[in-house]
Amino acid sequence: MTVESPLLRVEDLTTTFKIPHGVVRAVDHVSFELRRGETLGIVGESGSGKSMTALSILRLVQPPGEIGGGPISFNGRSDLLELSERDMRRIRGAEIGFIFQEPMTALNPVYTIGDQIAEALRVHGRGTRAEARTKSVELLEAVKIPEPERRLRDYPHQLSGGMRQRVLIAIALACQPQLLIADEPTTALDVTIQAEILDLLHEMKERFHLALLLITHDLGVVAGHADRVAVMYAGKLVEQGPMRQIFESPKHPYTQGLLDSIPGGAPGQRLRAIDGAVPNLANLPPGCAFEPRCPKRFELCTSAPPPSYEVGPAQRARCYLYDPGHV
Repeated sequence: MTVESPLLRVEDLTTTFKIPHGVVRAVDHVSFELRRGETLGIVGESGSGKSMTALSILRLVQPPGEIGGGPISFNGRSDLLELSERDMRRIRGAEIGFIFQEPMTALNPVYTIGDQIAEALRVHGRGTRAEARTKSVELLEAVKIPEPERRLRDYPHQLSGGMRQRVLIAIALACQPQLLIADEPTTALDVTIQAEILDLLHEMKERFHLALLLITHDLGVVAGHADRVAVMYAGKLVEQGPMRQIFESPKHPYTQGLLDSIPGGAPGQRLRAIDGAVPNLANLPPGCAFEPRCPKRFELCTSAPPPSYEVGPAQRARCYLYDPGHV
């Protein structure tokens, strides 16, 4: 039986920013794979590097940011980092769709919804003006926007937050990409609308057989929609593996802390939190970045950043607790 090669393989991705006091590694030697039809959830606190990882894959990092490492192989291409900008523009939107976390800033306020969906199609040569309009109506129907023909003439400010997010999904799906990256797709939406948007993403993924890279700080979102989970902290992936394994048997102390902090205990019980604060990326400790906050730290943790250890079937964690020499 032939094992299908990953649609996306990221190896040692590193994105740095030069500042007066040195170099900040916003993404630090990140590696993962994503197969066709699979959902990988990247989860972590704000500032952990989740969104920067997505922008780096698409080569949308602005100066003074610099993308290094690699390769990033995608759909038979050996390395996206080696492509010309012209070739990369053919991939963005057409083969990799991107849903930004702030629809009001991602959508152009002076163009109608119909114009913006049609532009996504015509930029990649997917039909005439009339064909693009027909397809735009079909896309709005697909993302369950009522009266789609009338909504084509609306401007972003005339839509609710949930409907604007649906429009972004429609634009991201316009060219039927093979990979969809959703960066905090439910930010600033109320709970009911959040659930609707997540269900819609799942439905679109199944309908178009997409691979989905779901970036979120919400473990509940990951639990309900991801096949595999990658936990990020201070620019590094500290644990990754199958969703059920991560939730039932988390290995890294940071993952354990995140899961322990989820509300749901007995009424009146105090919520648990991870002590301390996220470290300054410009001034990381010499050892494990989580060491100052870790309840299980010991001397080795201060020596150098830990490597990634195999801690279960298809599960890995960057923690010296799993070093063969640790008793």
